[in-house]
Amino acid sequence: MKRLYALRGAVQCLNNTQDICEQIALMYNELLSLNKLDEKDIVSIIFSVTDDLDAINPCTALRKSGMAGDLALFSAREPETQNSLERTVRVLVHCYLEEGAQVRHVYRNGAEVLRPDRANR
Repeated sequence: MKRLYALRGAVQCLNNTQDICEQIALMYNELLSLNKLDEKDIVSIIFSVTDDLDAINPCTALRKSGMAGDLALFSAREPETQNSLERTVRVLVHCYLEEGAQVRHVYRNGAEVLRPDRANR
């Protein structure tokens, strides 16, 4: 039996289309792989992005990678706060996994500092 879960992730990127596309694809693929997740079990994906990343929308970046074609995607600006991590895209993936699944979150390319307790788990 499956239940609804929320997977989290974050990645730091350079402010250019190529790096944002590559980093988001790597983060997304790692989330899928670590959680043995099939795209058909994803309900929606929400991205937030810091103000200093404006080369491409993260939703567009994910679609350009050839993934998430029919999925509901949404992107918003990350709130500005003191000492926030720059050049960062965060993701929240709502998905169905087997009941009792050990969810794995992905923090990469410098974003590990956001959640050292969740990085590489």
